[in-house]
Amino acid sequence: MLGRKSRIDKTLVAFISPALVFYLLFIIVPTVGSLYYSFTSWDGINPNVNFIGLANYKEIVTSARFGNALKNTVVLTVFISLFENAIALALAILVDRVFKLKNLFRSLFYIPVLISGIVSGFIWKVMYNYSFGVINAMLKSAGLEALMQDWLGNTHLTLIMIGIVLVWKGAGYYMIIYLASLQSISSDILEAAEIDGASAWHKFTKITLPLISGAFTINFTLSLINGLKVFDQINVMTDGGPGFTSETLVYLLYKVGFNEGRQGFGTAVGVVLLVIILVLNTLQQKFLRKREVQV
Repeated sequence: MLGRKSRIDKTLVAFISPALVFYLLFIIVPTVGSLYYSFTSWDGINPNVNFIGLANYKEIVTSARFGNALKNTVVLTVFISLFENAIALALAILVDRVFKLKNLFRSLFYIPVLISGIVSGFIWKVMYNYSFGVINAMLKSAGLEALMQDWLGNTHLTLIMIGIVLVWKGAGYYMIIYLASLQSISSDILEAAEIDGASAWHKFTKITLPLISGAFTINFTLSLINGLKVFDQINVMTDGGPGFTSETLVYLLYKVGFNEGRQGFGTAVGVVLLVIILVLNTLQQKFLRKREVQV
């Protein structure tokens, strides 16, 4: 028996080892290395690394640019989390109640998810263009020239325009999760409520929403993380501009680390971002888990 257990243990180790090595090399080692470099003034090229202690973190606390990037990140994340989930839930309900062409609608709504962030950014950048963009062309043809905008150049609209792109791209993914949760609800529960005289609104708010609360937890967690680390669309559409209007924490990390040669400070921003994600995700998990209903 002991020999058999030993053979099983060796087999488990053999199967786990490749993934464990990969995880150590590409996750743990870079994370520990980043923590170390956040205490340096390294430029990313020079082999000499100058240890400066907490200087990078002190600069983060006092930096107006970091504060602006943090504000932009929060605004974009809140916008994405609310509208992405609201639209995804609406699409899921629509697909769930459609009797014909259900698979077609599901596929159409999911297509934007398959488009890469870079490509979607290019597509919408062209659409937003003041001179030849389709949005201004539609407004002009409708006689609404007064509403025509430089959509990405208007500092009051830039973040919202980027948020719309992210919602358009991500809603289909969250729709699939909501749809799976909706289809797991027993029809007997809804039929019993209908027999008892419950209206469509009461069935939705008192039965459907509580029973899909697990999907809310998953989707809000994913949208929170995705909102905090958005990069591709900002890189393609605005490069963090106009000025620093659309510069988020991830984009600040990229700009100072690679464009300005301050890898140490950029890494410190990354460490702070990691802490922010862990704290916000933990708080959100606790808040949403309490509201989950077990069937």
